[in-house]
Amino acid sequence: MPLVVLCGRPGSGKSRRAAELRAALGGPERQVHVVAEAEGGRSALRAEVERLLSRRDVVIVDAGNEVRSIRYELYCAARQAGTARCLLHCAGGPGRPDEPPFEAPDPCNRWDQPLFTVHGEEPLPLDDIRAALFESAPPPPHRATRTQPLQSTSFLHHLDRVTQEVLTAVMAAQRSGAQPGEVVRVPGVAEGLVLNRPVSMAELSRLRRQFISYTKMQPSDENLPQLASMFLQYLSRSIQ
Repeated sequence: MPLVVLCGRPGSGKSRRAAELRAALGGPERQVHVVAEAEGGRSALRAEVERLLSRRDVVIVDAGNEVRSIRYELYCAARQAGTARCLLHCAGGPGRPDEPPFEAPDPCNRWDQPLFTVHGEEPLPLDDIRAALFESAPPPPHRATRTQPLQSTSFLHHLDRVTQEVLTAVMAAQRSGAQPGEVVRVPGVAEGLVLNRPVSMAELSRLRRQFISYTKMQPSDENLPQLASMFLQYLSRSIQ
């Protein structure tokens, strides 16, 4: 059930690399599943990955990994399934004028580790990828299944407060007459949120609960400065 997440700009060769990985990692002892764009958007894609991670196969995700919040969700899914994972960054690519923003992986982030980067026609580091997927020690039990340390209580309190502040700012902007396409700003956060349609408090609350559910699987003070930004990215990707 190892997970390989591909990321990169449009035209960087992700689908070609996914096909190479499928041929290299498959065999009589295991199947390899490639998950591409799913009807239903981000939530359907995540659900399909979680379903396949329950099997003793390799899952390759070749879709929707431009921003770190999505990669973080997949990291949490792999942790919850107790399986190894790695991230393959396909560098370069011509891109498109209308392409979504791409946030390059950062090897300092746990959810971007282990990280492998390939450029152009450079061969895949298959030996290293196999070692990361099949020879690495299983991840430790999820903190959600153990007694939470005191710092986790502080983290969850901050997570609850920050996400509520984001919802309050979004609803306030809509009440003030923000039109579809305008950027909604949250105090203290550099990034904004562009809403393409009106969003109700019920929908925002549901997305907030989903985000909290994924994020609290790995409470860490390292993530505190990024929580509001990650939640805004989650909303941006989830609200179609």
